[in-house]
Amino acid sequence: MASREEIITKVEALVGPFNNKGVALTESTTFAGDLEWDSLTVMDFVAAVEDEFDIIITMNMQAEIETVGQLADAVAKLMDS
Repeated sequence: MASREEIITKVEALVGPFNNKGVALTESTTFAGDLEWDSLTVMDFVAAVEDEFDIIITMNMQAEIETVGQLADAVAKLMDS
């Protein structure tokens, strides 16, 4: 199982191709506000995360995930189950 730090590192790498504004990433970076992603970008990114970690992120979960840190926590939780 990956540690939270390893998950954050992978998530940050996955954000890279979608980070058109070159925003410096932290655990509190928001996808909608800081990165200014539209819904299509979010869907593409979620697909990349699901493929990388071999998990499924439900629409309900997506609605609750706003930051890089929250995504890392959700990935860790899904990998545990």
